[in-house]
Amino acid sequence: MTFFLRQGWYVSFLEPDLKTPLPRTFNFANPERMRELARRAGALGTLEARETLEQEIESGRGGLYLNLTHEQYAELTRT
Repeated sequence: MTFFLRQGWYVSFLEPDLKTPLPRTFNFANPERMRELARRAGALGTLEARETLEQEIESGRGGLYLNLTHEQYAELTRT
């Protein structure tokens, strides 16, 4: 998952090859929705991961690896 702040938070996703974009994107008005998405995707399991996410939100851009279930991945690949 990668994200940046423009007019809201733009969130996009890549395939495991880290090159191919998935068709699903999101625009969130506030970073709380990104935190929730990351938490539900198992990306915030350590203090270091949570702190890194907060630093990236403060800087206006960042990315993290998600641990998706098959159902979550299928949802992101739907167009």
